[in-house]
Amino acid sequence: MLSLEPNWVRLHFDDTITRPNAGRDAVARSLRRVMEDAGYRPPKVRSEKHDQRYVAVRPNHIWHADYVHRFIHRASTYSLIFIDDCSRYVVGHGVDDAERADLVITAFEEAVARHGKPEALMHDKGGAFWSWRGISRFSALLAELGVDQIVAEHKEWNGKVEVFNANLQKEFFNVHRCHDVSELRKRLQAHLHWYNHARTNHALGGLLVPADRYYGRVEEVLARIEAGAGRDSLDTLDLRERCLELFKVQSQGGVPEVWLLGRKLLELRPPEQK
Repeated sequence: MLSLEPNWVRLHFDDTITRPNAGRDAVARSLRRVMEDAGYRPPKVRSEKHDQRYVAVRPNHIWHADYVHRFIHRASTYSLIFIDDCSRYVVGHGVDDAERADLVITAFEEAVARHGKPEALMHDKGGAFWSWRGISRFSALLAELGVDQIVAEHKEWNGKVEVFNANLQKEFFNVHRCHDVSELRKRLQAHLHWYNHARTNHALGGLLVPADRYYGRVEEVLARIEAGAGRDSLDTLDLRERCLELFKVQSQGGVPEVWLLGRKLLELRPPEQK
């Protein structure tokens, strides 16, 4: 139990809660700091090990949806991302100054018009996707289209889009400085095109880009890489912008793996796991 002077706590609380332009998160952090300075120690959150992995069996099997929150000066921006589970291909996106269902519905309908509808869509119960009372507009749209809605009860379920968002922070938001939402939309669109068609993906073996798997040209691309395709500027498969990871040794889930030219050659599992 805490033993604090009531007036001291009240004064600190009033000073924090009535501070001009204090957001809810800032208030929570300030109150937590005051309590920790007074001797409060928050309980430790027990993390459970998660070693189960899954990959959709085909493109458009499962899409993931999530927002990335960033500031332009002091204004909030929210970048919406729809990503295909099987290929890591970004099928749709949008930018707004808040998490709104209108953007989610518009961006999803545009993605479906370009790529066809997914069999299922996973999200994290964000307010733009989900309604705690009744059925949200987005849920109604998915039901109308016959798309299964999967709610990510654990953050690991939506891990592919979370990893993408982390890389987006490092490769785009921390590199480019946008001055308004219009510039952010333009630069983000160019970055996502580069990501889909030129940036090799570690999860795809280090040689393939998301478009290779999404459009079903994996074997063709790997065969042409082995044959030295892309050296000629007139070659239809332009590999000059790709940083090809030809050979790698990695450990996944504690299991060493050896990869060559995008294909797994060796997996050293313990006898009890075979």
